[in-house]
Amino acid sequence: MRVHIATDHAAFELKQYLVKELKALGYEVIDHGAATYDPQDDYPTFVLPAAEAVAADPDSLGIVLGGSGNGEQIAANKVKGIRAGLAYNTVMARLTREHNNANVLSLGGRMQSLAEALDMAKVFLETPFSEDPRHMRRIAMLDAYEEEHRK
Repeated sequence: MRVHIATDHAAFELKQYLVKELKALGYEVIDHGAATYDPQDDYPTFVLPAAEAVAADPDSLGIVLGGSGNGEQIAANKVKGIRAGLAYNTVMARLTREHNNANVLSLGGRMQSLAEALDMAKVFLETPFSEDPRHMRRIAMLDAYEEEHRK
């Protein structure tokens, strides 16, 4: 499975760790940056291309990272076809896939340890969408709204 990943400076160390660990687990990781630590960089520069790549590649998933993960989730959700969910624990990481069929996970680099973030990433990547009719109905409602209101 391809995993598109991106961060700004705030989670640079976490991104480097996740890239290494996910590759070791057999994932094809596409790193959208940041390539170097720059305390003045801006998360949309990296997160938007990663989200666009996920939207263009339906067989892939994405992970976006920042200090809290909030801005990165908002940025990813601006891309048509993206459903990004923020997680601070493995339960949220599982539910964002299982109930919302999220294709992007947002994590805050300042919110947990590296090991906890890896656990959340693995749960997200390994959890299938439940295909429960009520969840499918809700996602269809969101997709219809997006189609009608986004240009």
